[in-house]
Amino acid sequence: MTVENDTDTTTLGPSTWMEREVSHAARVDAATAGHRSRRARGEAHPVEDFLFSYYSTTPAQLRRWHPGVGVRLDGAATLERAGWKHYRVVGDGVEVDVDAFLAARGRAVEFVGRLLSATAARPARLGCFGLHEWAMVYRAGKGDVRHQQVPLRLGQAGTDAVVERHQIACSHFDAFRFFTPDAVTRNAIQPTRESQVTFEQPGCLHAGMDVYKWATKLAPLVPSDLTMDCFDLALEIRELDMQASPYDLSGYGLEPVRIETAEGRTAYIERQRAFAERSNALRHRLLAVLDLVDDESP
Repeated sequence: MTVENDTDTTTLGPSTWMEREVSHAARVDAATAGHRSRRARGEAHPVEDFLFSYYSTTPAQLRRWHPGVGVRLDGAATLERAGWKHYRVVGDGVEVDVDAFLAARGRAVEFVGRLLSATAARPARLGCFGLHEWAMVYRAGKGDVRHQQVPLRLGQAGTDAVVERHQIACSHFDAFRFFTPDAVTRNAIQPTRESQVTFEQPGCLHAGMDVYKWATKLAPLVPSDLTMDCFDLALEIRELDMQASPYDLSGYGLEPVRIETAEGRTAYIERQRAFAERSNALRHRLLAVLDLVDDESP
């Protein structure tokens, strides 16, 4: 049963919210099964593991269901959830403690809001062709290639030649910071952490993946269904990111998007454009959550 109380808080009855909790756990288990199985065997995957090695949220943390801001879980006051961080007991129910979260993470909330708003407001810049991954191995020395378990599709000399034939215009600092020294000066933009809000734009694949990061950084304010929508998009983007990279991933069932050819660049832009639209839709959903936080905070 779902009811509305007089403070605009949605109250979910035990049968409703427990069903959603179970459904969420099943969704996460299905999405993380491959990663968890490989981890148990000590195996690595250069594509899928990124969402757990680069981003800090573990499958167990992702599995924890959060209803989000403005939702009270009736009958949860005596359950484990009542002791979770940034939750509070209200009568027989439990809800997210917005004030406690803002006291601890207010600056992060403000930064994420500014970044999401600025990024969503800009036109998508397409045509970078995923060259950031190529710049990360440009003129790399032996042993310096990031994914040692997979070969470079064109070899080192062929990879370097692709970089030298194209203009690199990476706007994402967390990709740019992994460029090799020789590639840094070839980038048309010199992004920094301080200029992140200024440069980030929705056409960037890494910015699209990072929407998942911002959703997890705002937990438990963000409802878990939104977080998982962000996760699903991040995984799809990661696949393109690596398909367009210089690595040969045929052993993992991924055909290359050959950005060194006109056909490959066209295919890349088409998918990049679609990802930009989808990531902006998720940004707006996250911004709507932050609007609810503003409404609830003093």
